Amino acid sequence: MRIVIVDDEPLARERLRRMIEAFPGYDVVGEAGDGASALTCIDQTSADTILLDVHMPGMDGLQVARELADADVPPAVIFVTAHSEHALSAHNNHAAGYLLKPVRRDDLAAALARARRPSRAQVAALGDVVTGHGPAYISARTRDGIERVAASDILYFWADQKYTTVYHMQGELLIEQSLLALEQTLGDAFMRVHRKALVAKRHITGLRLDGEQGATLTLRHVHEPVPVSRRRLAEVRALVEQQ
Repeated sequence: MRIVIVDDEPLARERLRRMIEAFPGYDVVGEAGDGASALTCIDQTSADTILLDVHMPGMDGLQVARELADADVPPAVIFVTAHSEHALSAHNNHAAGYLLKPVRRDDLAAALARARRPSRAQVAALGDVVTGHGPAYISARTRDGIERVAASDILYFWADQKYTTVYHMQGELLIEQSLLALEQTLGDAFMRVHRKALVAKRHITGLRLDGEQGATLTLRHVHEPVPVSRRRLAEVRALVEQQ
């Protein structure tokens, strides 16, 4: 997720940036100290989510949010303010979240997680069909309803009996699709490295060769190495050497 922080207080922006840096899968791509600069920054960075202060000189946060709402696929807006009376205005502007200063780490994490859920406009833009580049997201039914994970956030899939575990930036998800079906629909962004493992190429950081344990892949944001079968080793080695 690409985030722009908008606040007229540099210390407030720095505090939010430090907290976000501790969360995997989020990248602060820009900052702004006023509304006009914010709109320029958001347009230049194609940000997905905006942490937006309400009180700013000139164009305030509510005005910025209204400008953003006119986009075909607007970014998610999370208002950040010291004034609780703006909650209703935030709701009327279809905000993805509302945080009171001083922002607590857990509240920020929860708001960002909610903002990841695709809006109606985003879903319409992505479409539910599988394109030549694979689906935009993976869906699964959970106790809380339908949960969607962006394909770009997936680290790897691990098959075990009739279920497949999706390891992604924010945790894990259990689905019923087989690795063969996933491999056929996800396109070239993923590679089968083992009969039980399908990994995202973009997250591969290295290949380790061990005489006893065999070959394993290291992936970004993944603590445990992923095994590579002898049958797939030459193909995996070639990919790693090209990166």
